[in-house]
Amino acid sequence: MRKQIKEPFAIRNTTYEDCTAILECLRAAFAPYRESYTPEAFLDTVLTPETLRHRLSEMSVVVAANMSGEVVGTIAYKVLEGGEGHLRGMAVQPAWHGTGLSNSLLLTAENALRKAGCKLITLDTTEPLNRAIRFYEKNGYRPTGRIGCFFGMPLFEYSKSV
Repeated sequence: MRKQIKEPFAIRNTTYEDCTAILECLRAAFAPYRESYTPEAFLDTVLTPETLRHRLSEMSVVVAANMSGEVVGTIAYKVLEGGEGHLRGMAVQPAWHGTGLSNSLLLTAENALRKAGCKLITLDTTEPLNRAIRFYEKNGYRPTGRIGCFFGMPLFEYSKSV
């Protein structure tokens, strides 16, 4: 049986000092899926220092930190045209699964997008991420039927009205 963490956490805007910790969080969260991804798709998911800096310049990124300040989760979001917001790069350290941290990250991003005037939030996900898909569906996201190509993998769009 997996030990469940009950330690409090705080969600805050990220800083450039968080970059290494965000990369570690992404790698830990997506490591179990590495073999299910094409090499290019996996690299675009877990990012590099350069691609993370690019994301920070184009999107809002928040982190969840434990009481020691260690980054244990992250999510990025962006306001698009036409009242749409987009989520990307949600990751939670495996030891923190089932603690409510994912819900808190998602709500933080959704609330920020709602305050920015978004009426619809979209996200894209891949087939191997069944647990994430169930989580998003539980939180009101539905498949739109749009399927893109993500470095040789099908990329499924989900949306939610807010």
